[in-house]
Amino acid sequence: MTMAEAYIVQAVRTAGGRRKGALADWHPADLGGEVLNAVVDRSGIDPASVEDVILGCVTQAGEQGFAFARNAVLSSRLPISVPAVTVDRQCGSSQQCVQFAAQAVMSGTQDVVIAAGAESMTRVPMFTNISYHEREGVGVGPFSDRIKQRFGVENFSQFQGAEMLAAKYGFDRDTLDRFALESHRRAAAATDAGVFREQIVPLAVAGGIHDKDEGIRYDATLESIGSVKLLTEGGVISAANASQICDGASAALVVSERALKDHGLTPLARIVNLTVTAGDPIIMLEEPIGATRKALARAGMSIDDIDLYEVNEAFAPVPLAWTKALGADPSKLNVTGGAIALGHPLGATGTKLMTTLIHNLRARGGRYGLQAVCEGGGIANVTIVEAL
Repeated sequence: MTMAEAYIVQAVRTAGGRRKGALADWHPADLGGEVLNAVVDRSGIDPASVEDVILGCVTQAGEQGFAFARNAVLSSRLPISVPAVTVDRQCGSSQQCVQFAAQAVMSGTQDVVIAAGAESMTRVPMFTNISYHEREGVGVGPFSDRIKQRFGVENFSQFQGAEMLAAKYGFDRDTLDRFALESHRRAAAATDAGVFREQIVPLAVAGGIHDKDEGIRYDATLESIGSVKLLTEGGVISAANASQICDGASAALVVSERALKDHGLTPLARIVNLTVTAGDPIIMLEEPIGATRKALARAGMSIDDIDLYEVNEAFAPVPLAWTKALGADPSKLNVTGGAIALGHPLGATGTKLMTTLIHNLRARGGRYGLQAVCEGGGIANVTIVEAL
């Protein structure tokens, strides 16, 4: 039996906002509502035809708590008849939303689904959702004694995982800092050339319109990056060669072939492969390598068949290890910069990267793109798309 196809007909994102920066006054539900409006408006589809909204968010507390995805719908111009659900697959949350949306379409159970993500890391800081036990003296946090005993740790740290990854693949600080500098240079060049203009949803902010990523350091040098304090004494990871805290939202409209015809839609991309895997929760950030191998095998492809890669720059060792292990071409990797320069708005990053990947493929005449994201707990999502 031939599997039905899933298509992406619109993909948008906000420009990233720095911590306590341009988007600090935006409630995260409103950020989500804006990108939902944008994918509907830009596609021209009847808002009432949207059958579900699947929205990623990592820190589901405070303004991002209480059915956050539904609140984004209520903040949007979508009719109240549109349901919504919030997904937490850590940094890959909204990439998983794309995959869930595609699975719904490919199974024939739905025809029009929005995958999205929103995160205000300014207004709802990281770990807000897991600090209750520390404030109230209740419980032991998310890791039970059984889990701690099984793995011989008190906590699973992505910072430690990044250091372990750098050591395993032989990356010193200079290598990581040079990669970080290149991320800023590529992002700055892309911004200056107007590459992001088509994919960004402009937002009104104090002082004007926010339509450019705020975290790009146009004056970055190897010396300035190298002067930033290391996160661990004797380590190689600093805030300058890791992803930036970021506020933002993003969304993709995923539809069936039937919806293309019924609504007169023109697809941007076809979804080729959906993969999620899990591995070692301690080093954790290495998992995109195995997930990519599985995705390529299932798709009957090799890494050389892929024209562009978006591998999330959670920490510089992640894309560097991925490239080294897979023999990938560095010139195809994060060609317009990554999270080190553009920010990593946690639950919004998946559809943010998908938006950039699809637009870059189409602009450069590429055919296949691959997106890979490392996630807390040793999970990784990989999605392959074909630009149309």
